[in-house]
Amino acid sequence: MGHRLSKIYTRTGDAGTTGLGDGQRVPKNSLRIDALGEVDEANAVIGVLLCEDLPDDVRSLLTDVQHDLFDLGGEVCIPGMSMISGKQVEHLENELDRLNEPLPPLKDFILPGGTRAAALAHHARTVCRRAERALVALAQEEKVNDGPRQYLNRLSDLLFVLGRVLNRAGGRGDVLWQKGRNA
Repeated sequence: MGHRLSKIYTRTGDAGTTGLGDGQRVPKNSLRIDALGEVDEANAVIGVLLCEDLPDDVRSLLTDVQHDLFDLGGEVCIPGMSMISGKQVEHLENELDRLNEPLPPLKDFILPGGTRAAALAHHARTVCRRAERALVALAQEEKVNDGPRQYLNRLSDLLFVLGRVLNRAGGRGDVLWQKGRNA
């Protein structure tokens, strides 16, 4: 990168366009930029979650996820680029299996909450789902590789399981939805 980011403002986006990694200029409200922004927000929310006291294995996993999301954003930013593959998706699946295996089976729907860390994992999950939807919308208009969409789908599942894991790590159980509670 060298001195590439030595000047933060460039004024090149003042007219409502932004540059892609391949040099193209596109409107800031394009589907590609929307998807890129959603991926960036998912990464930022995971960054907030990483500010919490977390088990070491969860911290390491989420740090790896942040790097993957940055790569995923790079793939979205450069049309035709491929950086996220079945390898990263399979890694998430393996982690999902490892983290979910000791948890009791779900018999009820759960609500986001419990510990702060668990609630942040659920928040990250919802942002991740939004990023996935933005990528699906982009893929309906332009060619997009399958890997990023599959990665975001697995990541949202992983974040759901992490909410449960983090509640247990914090001495709490799942926050169960109670049908008709306010009826």
